[in-house]
Amino acid sequence: MTVLKPRTRMISVRLSQEEYSALRDVCSQKGARSVSDLTRDAVRAVLQGSGRDGSPGVVLDEFRAGMKELERRVEKLEAKLTIFDGGNAQ
Repeated sequence: MTVLKPRTRMISVRLSQEEYSALRDVCSQKGARSVSDLTRDAVRAVLQGSGRDGSPGVVLDEFRAGMKELERRVEKLEAKLTIFDGGNAQ
């Protein structure tokens, strides 16, 4: 696939191992080629408003709600792993 616009800018975000694993799971579910592609699509959706109201406040609130939901799921998964591992998870 040819890139029509060269990508010359980079951002960096630190994630916990659990957050990164959850993000990779979302990549698989959504059929994204990579975490970068999924993240780029998510940023585009935020910038474009995904066909909704599009006001930055509304989009940011939706993004935050999505991140909270992801965090909740990661915590739930971590709790299950702790139970499975007999409390020895690190």
